[in-house]
Amino acid sequence: MVLDRRPTDLGAYEARTRSGPCFVCAFVAGDPEYAHETVYEDGEHVAFLDRYPTLPGKVLVAPKRHVEHAVRDLDESRYLRLMAVVRRVALAVEDVLAPERTYLLSLGSQQGNAHLHWHVAGLPPGVPYEQQQYHALMAEHGVLAATPRETEELAARLREAVAAM
Repeated sequence: MVLDRRPTDLGAYEARTRSGPCFVCAFVAGDPEYAHETVYEDGEHVAFLDRYPTLPGKVLVAPKRHVEHAVRDLDESRYLRLMAVVRRVALAVEDVLAPERTYLLSLGSQQGNAHLHWHVAGLPPGVPYEQQQYHALMAEHGVLAATPRETEELAARLREAVAAM
């Protein structure tokens, strides 16, 4: 399978990430510059389509309150609730997209994208092995080109799948 990718302006992305507001907090606050398609939301968590997806249906899951460390900033109860949401969203991604494998990882650092968030990324069947794993996740290889309508439709399908659980 070949994924249709468009080049990424990594310099602009890095500048926005490192000097702009926290993208999750800005999204949760309703800042239109940081709008995303929501897939799931409850009182503590939010899940939304990645604005720069490297795989189809890539979803980010985050606590709504600003948390930076998965281990030391969450007590066991909050951590387990967050991971239950990650699992629920991952199951929805699997239901809607039928990936060969579902990648779950938390990225970010104190230097950029500090707000704790999990990436839920389904690897489509048929992607050549050398284009899988970290290669498939790297924006350096481009991001997927989807129209706003395609993004809205995918978010709606994922919302339905999450709600059905």
